[in-house]
Amino acid sequence: MSLRVGIVGGGQLARMMIAPAVELGVDVRVLAEEAGMSAAIAATATGDYRDLDTVRAFARDVDVITFDHEHVPQHVLRALVEEGVAVHPGPDALFYAQDKLRMRARLAELGMPQPEWAAISDAAGLQAFLDDNGGRAVVKTPRGGYDGKGVRVVGAAEEAADWLAALEPGGQLLVEELVEFTRELAQQVARRPSGAWRSYPVVETVQRDGVCAEVIAPAPRAGQRLIEVAENIGVAIAEGLGVTGMLAVELFETADERLLVNELAMRPHNSGHWSQDGAVTGQFEQHLRAVLDLPLGDTSPRAPWSVMINILGGPVSDSLAARIPAALDAHPGAKVHTYGKSPRPGRKVGHVNLSGDDLDAVVGDARVVAAHFDD
Repeated sequence: MSLRVGIVGGGQLARMMIAPAVELGVDVRVLAEEAGMSAAIAATATGDYRDLDTVRAFARDVDVITFDHEHVPQHVLRALVEEGVAVHPGPDALFYAQDKLRMRARLAELGMPQPEWAAISDAAGLQAFLDDNGGRAVVKTPRGGYDGKGVRVVGAAEEAADWLAALEPGGQLLVEELVEFTRELAQQVARRPSGAWRSYPVVETVQRDGVCAEVIAPAPRAGQRLIEVAENIGVAIAEGLGVTGMLAVELFETADERLLVNELAMRPHNSGHWSQDGAVTGQFEQHLRAVLDLPLGDTSPRAPWSVMINILGGPVSDSLAARIPAALDAHPGAKVHTYGKSPRPGRKVGHVNLSGDDLDAVVGDARVVAAHFDD
């Protein structure tokens, strides 16, 4: 009998799980928020992931439920588990991906290195944190923010007055020190429900306007100590939070070579797109293996260097598809992945992967290929 995986969410992450599911002989089904989304080819249902009856009906015909995003409400997740549905990652883990304040508190309990942080509910609390941390800080909404949304750098309490005024009674914002980092890194770990895990090489990520623009795998200038520390952090978080499936830990590296945890994602992640073509087992296949409790695949790189360039915005003068022939002609080793999305400024509509022996050449060639999608 075929294994059946239900993916809640019809975005590009679900889309990129389809091909490896077919190769594994896994029957993949998607609950899309609306018709025509990225993963429409596998969408067997359309509906609101926040509605228990909708998700319950979708879950009836699959062996395991997993996710394209972390936004399914806790009451829906816990109802499924109580009814005997296998949910990976489960609600106890996703609890910490859904609320940054709870994530910070739990990581502190686990002894993970983090920026200085506090929960604040008024201007006085925010100003006190600013006074204690160099006069500038990062304010975040605890829920819902991603790709730079729900994040604001402030130098005075009044700069977050609108967010503070919008808080519900008892509500709080997260404030963090503005870390002076030298670069951003990401560590991915795959973990099965039975506890077995595998890690990927730590990678360097380049952000533009709060959105990941480029990824280099493995991270250049990464000594053995950094590699080991990043892996230890990733594994400790995966095990400490009980994550099943893929976990991405976004990290800051500071001038004194410390690593600080920035954010978590409990699903395939932008920082792991390089592995589709650059690793023995890509993150999308690995996620499926993990949530089905199948043996995990080899995470070794296929080449000394791999680079991922995001296609952000995309062409507005013609279609993305019209640009693909010229992009593919620019380099025979390049892989272009598109998401089936209509272009708009700043939107992730695809990415380019390229691997090779010389880092500068790989970065330059990947940028040339990706530039074919710019107007």
